[in-house]
Amino acid sequence: MIKLTFCLRRKPGLTWDEFSTYWRDVHAPLVKARADVLGIKRYVQVRTIQDRETIARLQARNGGAPEPFDGIAELWYEEQRGPRTPEAVQAGRELLEDERNFIDLPASPMWQGEEWEVVPGA
Repeated sequence: MIKLTFCLRRKPGLTWDEFSTYWRDVHAPLVKARADVLGIKRYVQVRTIQDRETIARLQARNGGAPEPFDGIAELWYEEQRGPRTPEAVQAGRELLEDERNFIDLPASPMWQGEEWEVVPGA
């Protein structure tokens, strides 16, 4: 199973609440509606807890690390590239178009990897 990790920073001018609400209530249903055609087996949104004291402490621990991401999208696929059908290409374009509404794309890195479970979950 291949996992795509997308570290999201919100577009300038959006509050964290506006970003989070749009991501959950607008974008997530678009992903869910296109999951089959894109070969997405699992999609998880991880939102940064908005606790300035904890964020500052974690940044200090790492010697002044940059601001945390606003959230991380995790998507699991069977194949590294996913389906390349015309429908999948169109679905990918639609999602990218919507991402431009709330994500600062140049400041939001993504990568593919494989999970190595170290401490198994319940």
